[in-house]
Amino acid sequence: MKPVYVVGTFDTKSDELQYVAESIRSAGVGVVTVDVSSRPGDSRADVSNADVALHHPHVPGFLGTVNDRGQAVGLMSTALGEFLLSRTDIGGVIGIGGSGNTALVTGAMQRLPVGLPKLMVSTMASGDIGPYVGPNDITMMYSVTDVAGINRISRVVLGNAAHAIAGMAAHVIADCEEHKPTLGMTMFGVTTPCVTAVRSSLESRFDPLVFHATGTGGRSMEKLIDSGMISHLIDVTTTEVADLIVGGIMSAGEDRMGAIIRRGIPYVGSVGALDMVNFAARDTVPQQFVDRTLHIHNANVTLMRTTASENEAFGQWIGHRLNQMEGAVRFLLPEKGVSLLDSEGQPFFDPDADQALFRAIEDTVRQTLRRRVIRYPYNINDPLFAQALIGAFREIHSV
Repeated sequence: MKPVYVVGTFDTKSDELQYVAESIRSAGVGVVTVDVSSRPGDSRADVSNADVALHHPHVPGFLGTVNDRGQAVGLMSTALGEFLLSRTDIGGVIGIGGSGNTALVTGAMQRLPVGLPKLMVSTMASGDIGPYVGPNDITMMYSVTDVAGINRISRVVLGNAAHAIAGMAAHVIADCEEHKPTLGMTMFGVTTPCVTAVRSSLESRFDPLVFHATGTGGRSMEKLIDSGMISHLIDVTTTEVADLIVGGIMSAGEDRMGAIIRRGIPYVGSVGALDMVNFAARDTVPQQFVDRTLHIHNANVTLMRTTASENEAFGQWIGHRLNQMEGAVRFLLPEKGVSLLDSEGQPFFDPDADQALFRAIEDTVRQTLRRRVIRYPYNINDPLFAQALIGAFREIHSV
């Protein structure tokens, strides 16, 4: 059984970290303690902060030379990431701390592979944890009280966290015995019928990994593509591009489709849910958009219908990305609507906006025998459109 690495600043959190370490040992799992204090000095950890700092790829001698705490945290986070990646005996990683330690430790955790247990006990875990988790499987646990000594609350919270990471390390999930090729797919609620039909048709030969296109979902998928864990792709729901360009809350960032370009894998895609931009509760919609067509998805999500000019920008952005792909490309356009809400009689039905999107893609993409944009006279959720996606996928993969 591989040990759990207990990571934190031993100059200020030694008692708490040692308590976590002892709790893990009591559960029958080995421990390696790692100090990431930014100040030089004697360390009570198995791996000193000086040892960690030596792993920084550019400034291994930074410890004690940087007065700015933020800069020191960033340098130590990079060094910790390099240190952890150099190890082959990690059964799991647990960190504890406030905002600084959380940024330091989770920044390093984000570099570790998906599936390796990662748990962060943090004072920040009840707020916006997106920057700490990113597209990774990091478990965040709210500390309730500050991480400042062992008291009746922290004793239980830290103990629970220790037992949780010990359980993860002790009970490793075995690899699936049936090694089918992985198939990445993107889905929103409004493209579920399409994605479900495609997944059901292909899952006998592929292992479908469906990602919720909420920004983080797209980044998670692309991280797995970059790591080589996804070899096939049907990118039905490219809605994150709308949030990127218009300013919604579910953008996957400028690097959306970047992994496909870097890896050169074949690509089947479509324009799912580009009829909408996502905001939080209704009262969070920016003032400049309050007169637009809005749809309350639930108490925490408000959808805004995109305009023809916005769709033209989406189409140009996507077209430029498709032009950079070296693998075979089939990009399918559903002429009768791009989501469940964008069908006749539904609140986002707007053929003019859709046509602006389609024309911009066709005008931007440099079509060849390997890179094709194809129109179909269906809504994206029509079973015949799902069949078209499956046909395109089989064509470029010869399956």
